[in-house]
Amino acid sequence: MKKKILVVDDEPSIVRLLSLRLKANNFDVVSAYDGYQCVETAKLESPDMILLDIKMPLGGGIKAYEILKGMPKTSKIPVIFITAFPSAEVKKQVMEMGAEDFISKPFNSDVLIEKINTILSKPKINSKDMLFSDD
Repeated sequence: MKKKILVVDDEPSIVRLLSLRLKANNFDVVSAYDGYQCVETAKLESPDMILLDIKMPLGGGIKAYEILKGMPKTSKIPVIFITAFPSAEVKKQVMEMGAEDFISKPFNSDVLIEKINTILSKPKINSKDMLFSDD
């Protein structure tokens, strides 16, 4: 089954570019253009990963990320932040918050696809699957 990626950016050309590249690599793609749409689309679509711009209208990427991580349905979705305004402080902040990665625009799409595949191939630990014993 194809993995679903939510692409969130307020620049339609970036969303279009990422969507084409992801579809060419056998991913399903859904999109959003601001922080509010990001949260609503993630709740509705349950993507396997989110590519999230930081500077956007209606809350921005960091606020959307905080909301997503606070909801049980979306809290485990891996997120890669993508931004045209990279700074060491912001990178440190989002990585400490639990983001999977932080990529600066312009980005190399081959590197991005490789990072996505690496992250999505990691085994997920589900607390329901864990066994606790006194052994």
